[in-house]
Amino acid sequence: MASRDLAMAVVYFSQTLMGTLGNFSLVCHYTCLHFAQCRLTFTDQILQHLFVANSLVLLFRGVPETMAAFGLKDFLNDLGCKLVFYVHRVGRGVSIGSTCLLSVFQVITISPGNSRWAELKLTVHKYINIFIIFFWILHLLLNTIVLPNVTDKLHHKNITYNKEFGYCSRVSQQNSRKVLHAALLSLPDALCVGLMLWTSSSLISILYRHKLRMRHIHKTNIPSRVSPETRATKTIILLVSTFVYFYTLSSIFQAFFTLYNNPNRFLVNVAAVITGGYPTVSPFLFMNHYSSISSLAPDCVRNKKLVML
Repeated sequence: MASRDLAMAVVYFSQTLMGTLGNFSLVCHYTCLHFAQCRLTFTDQILQHLFVANSLVLLFRGVPETMAAFGLKDFLNDLGCKLVFYVHRVGRGVSIGSTCLLSVFQVITISPGNSRWAELKLTVHKYINIFIIFFWILHLLLNTIVLPNVTDKLHHKNITYNKEFGYCSRVSQQNSRKVLHAALLSLPDALCVGLMLWTSSSLISILYRHKLRMRHIHKTNIPSRVSPETRATKTIILLVSTFVYFYTLSSIFQAFFTLYNNPNRFLVNVAAVITGGYPTVSPFLFMNHYSSISSLAPDCVRNKKLVML
């Protein structure tokens, strides 16, 4: 095994292990709370699906990449390749959609009474499950277009017409179909990224205006103490920056691989690591940002209803 392949195998394995443990721990956490009939928030509903989707991304992309990097060849048949690519892309799409929905829900929840979001406060919680189901159905249907074009490496030996991904191959298509598929697969991602940037900008603006209104209160605090609005704003900027960074790069690589044949193996490796970036780090960011993840248990007996925040 070449030193570069060994290094990539270690990177894949470490990323997959850390990310899977992080997401699975939170999935198990919410599962236990559900069976214990603990109080859950609408934010928690979104996060449950986000962590499940993240786990699918890591398992169905990270594990095959790790096995291929360790030197295992042709370990997936045609059905296995189709399943791996399909489930990975569905998980990726739901992960993006859930993060976008979380951003929208947050800005509606904290918006002041005179803002453009205020009228949605009383009704938005009714549509949370509808939007979550919509994201799952959308990506389950949309990503069926990748199934006919993915196969194992043994079925098609002519590398001129194939795209090599280490453990599977993707059959090349006509240029018109390449552009159409790239647009269909990238459009939902682009819309979600744009919507998340917009809502997050609104959220930061709301927090900043609130900080200005409460300045006279903050002046009575210790000068070196950072205000709650500042801490929240920095955390939101971190979450948005992490999301946009990883998924913008991932979308660019995805469009590139759709349009061009025989991508460089190094670029394929980089794309795989980037694709697993956000699913790996997001559970740890949410552990730090959403205190309800670690503080729900004490409230189980006192309140068993679903609440807004």
